Amino acid sequence: MSAIELIDVAKSWGDTTALHAVRLRIEPATFCVLLGPSGCGKSTTLRIIAGLESASAGRVLIDGRDVGDLPPAQRGIAMVFQNYALFPHLSVADNITFGLAVRKMPASERAQRLEHAASLLGLGALLDRKPAQLSGGQQQRVALGRALVARAKVCLMDEPLSNLDAQLRQEMRRELRELQRQLGLTVVYVTHDQAEAMSMADQVVLLNQGRVEQAGAPRELYARPATTFAARFVGTPPMNLVALEGGRIAGSEVDTGLAGATLGVRPEAITLAADGMPAVVRSTEYLGADLVLRCAVGRETLLVRTEGRHVAKVGDAVHLRWAAEDTHAFDAEGRRLPSP
Repeated sequence: MSAIELIDVAKSWGDTTALHAVRLRIEPATFCVLLGPSGCGKSTTLRIIAGLESASAGRVLIDGRDVGDLPPAQRGIAMVFQNYALFPHLSVADNITFGLAVRKMPASERAQRLEHAASLLGLGALLDRKPAQLSGGQQQRVALGRALVARAKVCLMDEPLSNLDAQLRQEMRRELRELQRQLGLTVVYVTHDQAEAMSMADQVVLLNQGRVEQAGAPRELYARPATTFAARFVGTPPMNLVALEGGRIAGSEVDTGLAGATLGVRPEAITLAADGMPAVVRSTEYLGADLVLRCAVGRETLLVRTEGRHVAKVGDAVHLRWAAEDTHAFDAEGRRLPSP
């Protein structure tokens, strides 16, 4: 068992508060992603779990044990950093086994763990090289290997793929996820990239200004965002959020039948129809498989993601339609209202 639990964890520096009484449970052998914009508290949360920062209040439990007073080395965790933190003068093999050597593990056991990690990560032919002789993806694998040989059941990752190009990031996302499942690791992964969160996570924890905005499975955050912040942060393009005036879209005669302050609808849920809500195309963005139209309705704007083969020009009059179940309503404070 490798469950992690945060109970009312807070962190402050003087008058600045980074975390506000965060409550969170991460189940064993799951992949949890801490997601949010810069400054939301995700890296601070990770560092508190690791023991690199101390909480101003609250408790951190790993396997049911309060680890608040334990140093990082005694928490049973491994950590992978954004900058890899490899020793340039050591070989790949020595970088991977450095921590084991410091703990004076017998050479035979070190060699066995090295062989296993190198086999998992495809590093067998690179063990004699120095970090400068490796690509970015290979350096990332070495950093992962160092975490794996520790045989910790909890692995903390702080934006580990941010230095890689887009194609390599996608490949490494898949490899990381397969590795986590294969080894039964409990992973806590920090990123600001919602594509990483949606494609890798069992549980996404969306943070906003030091508070948990919403936590749940990726599908839940996408399908039922708890707030307008969650609605806009998850999804590409982001959800349309349209101001309502007496149930009508602001500046128009289109009656939505909603009682809330804001209507939400995802661009991919909107279709172009022969009839429906009248709109005017203000701009287009061709993406190959998709075409994104920016359409004006009254004083509001709706993004529409349609097939790339569709042809539309600025100034075209169109009609928009979407199903009732694709409608989201939010109150004046940005909180989700029950489905109409």
